[in-house]
Amino acid sequence: MKILGVIPARFDSSRFPGKPLILIEGKSMIQRVYEQCIQTKFLDEVLVATDDERIFDTVQTFGGNVLMTSTQHLNGTSRCFEAYQKIKTNQYKSFDFIINIQGDEPYIQPQQIDELCQLFSSKEIEIVTQVKQETSLEFLNNQNIVKAILDENNFVVDFTRENPSINPSNYFYKHIGIYGFRADVLAQITQFQPTKNEHERRLEQMRWLDNNYSIKAGITTFDSISIDAPEDVERALLLKSKLTHHLK
Repeated sequence: MKILGVIPARFDSSRFPGKPLILIEGKSMIQRVYEQCIQTKFLDEVLVATDDERIFDTVQTFGGNVLMTSTQHLNGTSRCFEAYQKIKTNQYKSFDFIINIQGDEPYIQPQQIDELCQLFSSKEIEIVTQVKQETSLEFLNNQNIVKAILDENNFVVDFTRENPSINPSNYFYKHIGIYGFRADVLAQITQFQPTKNEHERRLEQMRWLDNNYSIKAGITTFDSISIDAPEDVERALLLKSKLTHHLK
């Protein structure tokens, strides 16, 4: 089983332009994400997929693998697929699974990525993702926090931004936005048009469920914070200190 980790990174974020290159504790955010990824046990290769020469040059400067991709991608999933196609065609490397790792989570834990990789226990698994048990009513009612509804085998039944109500065990599943794809499935799902549910909920993963692909969820104890605005950097540093304590 060979697994490729791809970190999509674009410069023109609508809310925070240039965020892959912001400095966090003396290193660019994209370098911090990359360095976390290469510590994993299960990723055979890691690369950054970007559409911007400034990001490309930065990754090369710190010695990372990087590929230029199209400026036309509307999401990280299609950028991951282009990167996979290029590495397969130009470098004659083939992978069974591709992990899409968010480029704006500088303190994502290697162990968390490994947990996701281990969900590919068989060739029947199509798509994998992660969830975390939460009990916070503030999170439950926050429409910026996506919740996942699982069946008894931990396959995702639905994703919602609404309050799905707390189950009898007094928790719900917060969705963690990291995905893994079987290589052939990634090729297939990038050909579909957006669905009504995707538009209405502003959730790309609804396109996959609407087209009858299964999504296996792993329950993790790790959390992560994405940098969507300059003030999020302080929150990420706080999370880092908590994670350091968690791993001791």
